[in-house]
Amino acid sequence: VQLQASGGGLVQAGGSVSLSCAASGSTFGTMGWFRQAPGKEREVVAAKSWTGNSVYYADSVKGRFTISRDNAQNTVYLQMNSLKPEDTAVYYCAADQTTGWNLARAKKQQAYNSWGQGTLVTVSS
Repeated sequence: VQLQASGGGLVQAGGSVSLSCAASGSTFGTMGWFRQAPGKEREVVAAKSWTGNSVYYADSVKGRFTISRDNAQNTVYLQMNSLKPEDTAVYYCAADQTTGWNLARAKKQQAYNSWGQGTLVTVSS
């Protein structure tokens, strides 16, 4: 399945940005968002199961970011509020085609089969 991310851009600290990621087909497994800041390794931001009953957020974004998905539209979203300069990064969506939820697996980049092209979010202070 191919993923196409959109959204992002330049925003002031404290502002909000919404990212979208459309899949070319059905994704019955976990979908997640990762980010890579300049000079840093890519890290998991959030992940959500196909049923929506299971979700994970990195501590750094908990309470500020919300991941959601519309399975009928094969789309996953990331609503980012109260943005901080340290949220500046390229954001990637990813899909794991393995069905079911496993928290350890949801946090691992290697578990995801498909990746979007990345979209840049820049938060100015």
